[in-house]
Amino acid sequence: MTALAPAVWGTTYLVTTELLPPGRPLLAAVLRALPAGLLLVAFTRRLPRGVWWWRALVLGALNIGAFLALLFVAAYRLPGGVAATIGSLQPLLVIGLSAGLLGERVSLRTALAGIAGVGGVSLLVLRADAQLDGIGIAAAVASAVVMATGVVLSKRWTSPAPLLATTGWQLVAGGLLLLPVALVVEGPPPTTLSTANLAGYAYLSIIGGALTYALWFRGIRALPPTNVTFLGLLSPLVATTLGWLALDQDLTVGQSLGGFVVLGALVVAQIRKAPRGPQTEIPAATPEPARPVPSSR
Repeated sequence: MTALAPAVWGTTYLVTTELLPPGRPLLAAVLRALPAGLLLVAFTRRLPRGVWWWRALVLGALNIGAFLALLFVAAYRLPGGVAATIGSLQPLLVIGLSAGLLGERVSLRTALAGIAGVGGVSLLVLRADAQLDGIGIAAAVASAVVMATGVVLSKRWTSPAPLLATTGWQLVAGGLLLLPVALVVEGPPPTTLSTANLAGYAYLSIIGGALTYALWFRGIRALPPTNVTFLGLLSPLVATTLGWLALDQDLTVGQSLGGFVVLGALVVAQIRKAPRGPQTEIPAATPEPARPVPSSR
C-alpha cells in the first residue's frame, strides 16, 4: 500500500506537462497540498493539541513545504536526471538518521542496496551531456536532506490522533508555507483555467495529495523508515516508464538495466531477517516404570 504513494508521485511529470499551465510549478505545489489538507481537516474535524501545533508545522515544512520548494528550484536549474539522481541519495540519508535518532542498526545489505539504488537511478535518468549548476545541486541535496529528516521525525513523533487528521495538518502547514513563496516568485494565479488545467489540479490535490500522503504516513507508522524511503525509488521508475509509454520517449538498454537495478535494490531493502526465537530442547525420554509382578496370593 505504501508503494502506491511514490508510484502515483511518478505520474506528476506527465500530468504537469500534459494538463497544467506552463511555468507555474510552485502554484501546482500549493494546490497539491493546501486544498487536500483543508479537506482532510474538515473531514476529521480534528485540530492539533499541545506540542502537536509546532510538530505539525515542522513535519509539514520538512515533508511538504521546504521539500517541494527546494525540489522545484532544483528542477528549474538542473536537468531532471541530475535532480533525480541526487534525490535517490535519500535512502542512504535515512539509514544514517535512523541510526542516530531511532537507534536502528545499519546492515551492510541495506547500505549496499542504497548505493545500488543511486546507481540504478543514474542509469535510468542521467544523461552524459547533463549541465551542472551549483545552486541547483545545493537545492537538490537540501531537498533530499529535509525529506529524509521528515521521514525519520515522522517515525519518532507518532501522533495519537487519527492518521487522516495528522496528514491534513502537515498538508495545511506545508501549503501555507509554500503560498507566499509562490505568490512572490510566480505572481497571482491565472484568472482563466481550462478544463484540462482543472482536471490536472484536481488529480494532484485529491490523488497526488490527500490519498498518497495518507498512504505514505501510514507506511511510516507501520514500517521501519528505511523500508519506506526505498519505496521512493519508484517515482523516477514510473516517470520514465510513462514517458516511454505515453510520450513516445526513447528507452535505451542502459535505462532498462537501471530500472531492473532500482527494482532489485528496492526488493532487497525490504527483506528482514526473521528474529531467532529461543530454541526449546527436546526432553529426554523417561524410562517407563517397571510393572509390579503379580502376587501368587
